[in-house]
Amino acid sequence: MIDKLKISEVLVVEGKADTANLRQYYDVDTYETQGSAISEEDLERIERLNELRGVIVFTDPDYSGERIRRIVMTAIPTVKHAFLNRSEARPKSKTKGRSLGVEHASFADIQKALGQISSNFEDDRAFDITHSDLIRLGLIGHTDSRQRREYLGERLRIGYSNAKQQLKRLELFGITLRKVEKVMEKF
Repeated sequence: MIDKLKISEVLVVEGKADTANLRQYYDVDTYETQGSAISEEDLERIERLNELRGVIVFTDPDYSGERIRRIVMTAIPTVKHAFLNRSEARPKSKTKGRSLGVEHASFADIQKALGQISSNFEDDRAFDITHSDLIRLGLIGHTDSRQRREYLGERLRIGYSNAKQQLKRLELFGITLRKVEKVMEKF
């Protein structure tokens, strides 16, 4: 038997298939949300787990996964986040459909996501991005803004945000203007 890497935090995932895929590679405990319906009881349990062991939200890079992430992030701002890019969450077999999910990710992609865990304000720098900065960088109000936001979200591993959510997402993760500018130079 191969020794699996131990993850001490509890990973919040959407379902059993996600748990099964993660447990192929890691000795890990998960909290399954059973889809996008998060109840107050779920949030209370996740908050307790976060206090006891720490929590990493590792949901699918789709609408439901982002919805879960937003709900948990709003209720419990101290949780950590791991993000898969959409390309990393696609089924490897053409016969498995078009779903996106942690259950489809390879070991290498999961390891990359878990190796770049983010949390709200990882350092003490003040948030310095304005709405005007997002316009100047083409992240809002331009014909290719959606592609630019997708690119930024993938490079920073913070997931996709629409125009209304972009500033809030960057603020939640304490991303600095310099970091955004550096990433967008390569777009």
